[in-house]
Order: sequence, then C-alpha cells, then structure tokens
Amino acid sequence: MSSLEVMSKDESKISVKLKGISLQYSNALRRLCLNGVPIFAIDTVDIIENSSVLPDEGLAHRLGLIPIKTDLTRFNEPSKCDCQSEVGCSNCKVMLVLDSGDSEITKTVLTDELTSEDDSIKPISDKIPIVQLAPGQRVKVECYARLGRGREHAKWNSSNIATLIETAKEDERILTVESTGALTPEEIILAGVSELGSGLEDFKNMIDQLKEE
Repeated sequence: MSSLEVMSKDESKISVKLKGISLQYSNALRRLCLNGVPIFAIDTVDIIENSSVLPDEGLAHRLGLIPIKTDLTRFNEPSKCDCQSEVGCSNCKVMLVLDSGDSEITKTVLTDELTSEDDSIKPISDKIPIVQLAPGQRVKVECYARLGRGREHAKWNSSNIATLIETAKEDERILTVESTGALTPEEIILAGVSELGSGLEDFKNMIDQLKEE
C-alpha cells in the first residue's frame, strides 16, 4: 500500500517518507518539486529610468531572480489562461513598480521599494538588495511577473533543493524539499503530487489513443 508521511517540517523545509512508491515515480515527484511546480517570477521589465552603474540588462536580471510569493489558487499560467493574449491579463500577470526617487546620499535599493498591484504577489522579503545608487542616481521601472516553471528558467524553481534518499527498509524513501519562499514546503509537495497525477493521466490517454489508431 502506498503512503506519504510527514517526518519533519518547518517554514522552509519538509521531509516526507514515501512508502510503496516505485523509484521512478518517487524521483519524478522529486524533479517536479524542484522545477515542475509553477511559481511567480518577474519576466518582463520596462526601464523608465536607470542612471545607476548597473546596466539595464543587469538590473532586469537581478529583478528576475527575486523570489516572489505565489498564490496558485487565484492565477493561471499564461498558456492556460482564458485571455490567450501575449500581453496577459489580471488573471495571469501582476505588475510591480520600483521608483527609487532622487537621493542626496549613497543608498542601497531594497525590495521594500518594489510595490505590487496585488498584495499576495510580492517579494518574499523586504530586505533583498537590488541596486546601489550614488547621489543623484535614480531607478524607475515597471515589472511584470507571471507563473512559470523551473525547466523553462531557474528563476521559476520552486525549491532550492529536492533530494531523495533510500532508507534501510525496502521500497521506502525520504523526500526532502527546501522552498525558495515562493510557496510553503507543504504547497510544493501537494502541487508536485497533483502535477504527477495529471501527467500520468495525460500519458495514459496518449497510450489509449495510440492503441485505438
């Protein structure tokens, strides 16, 4: 009989015992927890003003790597959204704005200055450095975040690590997942199980169609 038992968990990490689940399915779940669960990340950056020493592409890259809190219950992946638009809509895209303003001192711009149009979709911390500005320098950008998966780009990895180790018992393994903060560890495991189930169902349907042909 297959089962999944929580061994330990905290705010960032969870370890679960997988019993009666074959190695290929256990490893598929591990891979899904690492880079197959959709999360939000900044994907498009419109530079309105950037007089910092960091080039536009460097600034956009840093913004893209900021972990963003994610709510999978309210938003769709662009490819699955009813809008089917390259521009996106409020159901699949969220705008975040950064305007450092003018400063007379050298300062580090942190993520607390990155404001989101949706309170649930925002950086996991207010203290992540983005860029350092000298007196008279300014950064003003509009960013658009969307759901994506780590197999497309590492900025969409839902986990920092996802490991699978054997135990002394046969057909029993320990899966450990450490979240980036975009989702809770429990949400990653549950979403991974759901993704695995739907993937297997899709594969079964493909096989059935081949048999009919």
